[in-house]
Amino acid sequence: MKKTDSNGEDGNFEGKCRVIEEFDKNLPDILSLNPDVLVITADHSTPALIKGHSWHPVPVLLKSRYVFGRTSAAFTERECLKGEFGIIHSTDIIPLMLANALRLKKFGA
Repeated sequence: MKKTDSNGEDGNFEGKCRVIEEFDKNLPDILSLNPDVLVITADHSTPALIKGHSWHPVPVLLKSRYVFGRTSAAFTERECLKGEFGIIHSTDIIPLMLANALRLKKFGA
C-alpha cells in the first residue's frame, strides 16, 4: 500500500494511520480466502517523524497453520520483536514463506 510510504514521507502520521486502518478493515476478506501463507510486511520503514526512509526494522507477520504464534499482542514494531522471528534479515523471509507453504524438501538445505 503505497500511501503508507508517501504519508510517512510527507510527515502525515494521521494519514498513515488511516491507510493502515483501511487495510485492517479489509483483512477479514483476505483471510476468508484461506491462504496457505499470508505475509504482511513492508520493504522499508518510513516514519512520519523522519519524513523519509529510515534504518528501523519493519514488522513481519507470517500466518500459516505451521506458525506457533500468539506471542505478540498486536502487529506493531515493538510487539513483533517479541514474536517468533525477533529481528531477522529480509533475505530470510522468502525461505520462511516457502517453508510454511511446505514448498521446501528440507529447510536450510
